Amino acid sequence: KSSSAPFNTVAPSSRPSDVFQFIITPHNLINYTRDADISIPYGQTMLGGDNLSFPAAPNRSCFASWVVSKYKPQQTRAAFYQRLKKHIPIEVYGRWNRKPLPDKKLLPTISNCLFYLSFENSEKKDYISEKLWRNAFQAGAVPVVLGPNKATYEAVTPPHSFIHVADFNSPADLATYLKVLSADRQAYEKYLEWHNTYRIKTYSDWRERLCQICVRYPSLPARKVYHDLDSWLTRSLYFNI
Repeated sequence: KSSSAPFNTVAPSSRPSDVFQFIITPHNLINYTRDADISIPYGQTMLGGDNLSFPAAPNRSCFASWVVSKYKPQQTRAAFYQRLKKHIPIEVYGRWNRKPLPDKKLLPTISNCLFYLSFENSEKKDYISEKLWRNAFQAGAVPVVLGPNKATYEAVTPPHSFIHVADFNSPADLATYLKVLSADRQAYEKYLEWHNTYRIKTYSDWRERLCQICVRYPSLPARKVYHDLDSWLTRSLYFNI
């Protein structure tokens, strides 16, 4: 092999328990975080309208929905949902409440809702999953997001395309805003105007993700040392829905 070939390594550790750090795995190289050697997110904003067709706001019979399978009461999203549902109707689907949606019904069901709760099960840096990219954006519902900070969402999503829970003092205040927005068709549809100039690319096939290695390999640094892989992996931990 050429000595200039890019590769990743780990700084030695004196702790016997850290022997695993010398094992090079895909997590050293590929991750959804923007600072990974090869960043492959769950979705991406692209230029060009998407030409998707959604029900007009007045014709939507569902106020808000949420698809969740692995519900854990100790999660931030669970606590927020429990408080929010006291103020607005939320239709919940998924294995948690034994109302799973098959793939062919997922987007049509969400499309009938004004809002979709894109609540991540982690608030880790850059963790924005298919809950936003596919479930909300591709269904044409306005996403209410809970996850990384607002600046992270703004950096990767179309302009004026989401509502972040951190902008409100409480779930009750958020509910009030959603009610007012739902009654103002012009204001509501401003959240959908981005569909005219942007489209969403989702990465759901691992074969497509792995192909990005070939594309980006030539630009990788010749040598790179992870001085604390423990911290990097913990910060970039992969979570399931």
